[in-house]
Amino acid sequence: MIDQDVLVIGAGLAGMRAALAAAENGASVAVVTKVYPVRSHSNAAQGGINAALTDRGDKWEDHAYDTVKGSDYLGDQDAIEVMCREAGQEVITMEHMGTIFSRDDAGKLGVRAFGGQRQARTFFVADFTGQALLHVLHEQVLKHKVKVYEEWFVLSLLVEDGECCGAVVMDIRTGAIHVFRAKAVILASGGLGRVFEPSTNALICTGDGMAQAYRVGAPLMDMEMVQYHPTTLKSNGALMSEAARGEGAYLVNALGERFMKKYAPNMMELASRDVVSRSEQTEINEGRGINGCVLLDCRHLGEKKINERLLTIREVAKDFAGVDMVQEPVPIRPGMHYQMGGILTDVDGQTAVPGLYAAGETACVSVHGGNRLGANSLLDTLVFGRRSGVHASDRAKYTKHKNLTDASADNDRQHIRALLDRNGPGEMFGKVRLEMGQTMNQHLAVFRNQQGMETALAKVRELKQRYEKVIVHDKGKTFNTNLIFTLELGFMLDCAEAIVLGALERRESRGAHTRTDMPKRDDENWLKHILIAKTPEEPKVSYKPVVITQWKPQARTY
Repeated sequence: MIDQDVLVIGAGLAGMRAALAAAENGASVAVVTKVYPVRSHSNAAQGGINAALTDRGDKWEDHAYDTVKGSDYLGDQDAIEVMCREAGQEVITMEHMGTIFSRDDAGKLGVRAFGGQRQARTFFVADFTGQALLHVLHEQVLKHKVKVYEEWFVLSLLVEDGECCGAVVMDIRTGAIHVFRAKAVILASGGLGRVFEPSTNALICTGDGMAQAYRVGAPLMDMEMVQYHPTTLKSNGALMSEAARGEGAYLVNALGERFMKKYAPNMMELASRDVVSRSEQTEINEGRGINGCVLLDCRHLGEKKINERLLTIREVAKDFAGVDMVQEPVPIRPGMHYQMGGILTDVDGQTAVPGLYAAGETACVSVHGGNRLGANSLLDTLVFGRRSGVHASDRAKYTKHKNLTDASADNDRQHIRALLDRNGPGEMFGKVRLEMGQTMNQHLAVFRNQQGMETALAKVRELKQRYEKVIVHDKGKTFNTNLIFTLELGFMLDCAEAIVLGALERRESRGAHTRTDMPKRDDENWLKHILIAKTPEEPKVSYKPVVITQWKPQARTY
């Protein structure tokens, strides 16, 4: 058994920020991650991080309003105020830790414009901001001698007397299963992008933390709100960062028209992501696309600027689309990118299960509501990762370890053994996972309707039954990726079911949830969150009011 004050699950930006805050607050901290920390999906956050700095003539209240409006008024405004008020200090803290932000001609921190915001307030490191922040935080975690268990896979959370007190974890290298005992557990295990195919997300984004919390009684909230990013490559779903449009790139259709002037005449390509994605999909559906795509045109930016600010995505377009954006437009289309919903938490990361915290994309403190603004995700990870780390380490000061033993892992050991002992005819995880991803992408994408979502729910439940008979052909213990992928699939199916149930429940269109059969926003009946909780019978649906402080819902135009 391994004892710590605080156990952090996940080593992306939210996890390492939480671990660092907890360590600085005097706690003993362990981080468990299924990949090496700097391989976490936070790497993929390319464009930047938002903050309103007063020396730029910007105000946190303006950032908060843009975020509230971007959320289609589903974001909780008290949480949004916390995030936007603390944003500036978080960016400055990261710069002082060693993040080499891009600078302007005067030597000050540079900013670029991002969608849905009336002022340029996105600080950036070329087009690999997430990677830069991730490496700096990793250095800090090493400096503070935080113990990191890399390439260890969490099987389940442990709850005693109604409180989360640890986790059962498998060392991927040896297959050995261990009990981690903690006074507080912070889930920072990222999103669920691979529930959809294709996705901009890494293959590791399988919703593990959401499903693990769900299984021990923590409700999931706003799961129907799945963000489709406007600019992903047709071939493989790879992300073409919003940084391109922030630097001035155009979107054009088959006729060469900058079609966003029809849909968002004021902000054009820098309207909020849900608006741009719907606009693109409408162009494609109405026959003004090119082989299911529209075009991202960067040519007028010039090679020098592209190489300084957008070199990463230039290389991605070359490698996966055979297109050099300096010379020709890049074919793009909307693609699954981010989960606004997740484990319901408060602004200190606390879930409904005492002792269990969550931060980052796996959590839903509800700062994103129905649509996340670009560059608010990195901010979310840092602000609420830090707050979770502080609160969890404070809890550890007055909490005792529960009386766990090595036998606390017996249920997981039996489950693994049963999986490995299963033989005979049966399919592997891959076919089930692909059918799930394609079903979700077909019926819960930019546009949705009742019939399609009902079809998706029936399919997901069929796949859950087939999952019970999946065969793991590799019976070994060392780096058994066949086993890991099969376990991940179980988590993904729970997440998929929650997404579809939330979407069927929300009988309106709001943010990323756009129903062709119910196209209008209905504030009278649906200005509320949808919660999904696991029960021994069927998942239970309930509601939570949206917190409104100073910004009343209005018509949302760009």
